[in-house]
Amino acid sequence: MSIKLAPELVALIDALEALPGIGPRTAQRLAFHLLNHSETVLTPLSDALNGVRSGLGRCAMCNSFSQTSPCAVCSDPRREGRLLCVVESVADQLAVDASLAWPGRYFVLNGRLNPIEGRGPFEIGLDQLLHVVKTLEGPAGLDEVVIATSYTPEGDATAYYAIDMIKKAFPDLKVTRLARGVPAGVEIEYTDLNTLANALYQRR
Repeated sequence: MSIKLAPELVALIDALEALPGIGPRTAQRLAFHLLNHSETVLTPLSDALNGVRSGLGRCAMCNSFSQTSPCAVCSDPRREGRLLCVVESVADQLAVDASLAWPGRYFVLNGRLNPIEGRGPFEIGLDQLLHVVKTLEGPAGLDEVVIATSYTPEGDATAYYAIDMIKKAFPDLKVTRLARGVPAGVEIEYTDLNTLANALYQRR
């Protein structure tokens, strides 16, 4: 006869297992750890999650997480408004910005194309990207859009689709991609900053 866990505990384990990189056994260990340290771990975590849920949204311009829209990055007058860098995630945005090689603005996709997981152009926000490019192509103008997706099969597919989409809509707009200084199969957020900076400088 096996032990039957309480429904609330099963729900917690299932929620943890849904996180990337978390398997069933790890999710179970995390759940028990949270319950065993409710005052020092579970309560602060619960408060933080509630705060994020109620206080954070998406910037209408760059699609990054923010308390305001437009966000602080999009509102920063020191940013070069004629340059737009397209990344897969907020983690990638932070990595690119930490390289200190990008002076412009950003657009954050909701991941990358993956038909097997049902993630098509609409799901990852390519339609929103096109709208933002159209907006920025107004009186201020855009000089360049850099597609900074990872050099993985899905990242390549996303880059090719985005470049083709933008070039069809804006034939005269310069659209580039990070140079191959970023190793194939490596996520942007895990790339060392020097390599990332060189890839930005040598984009094509």
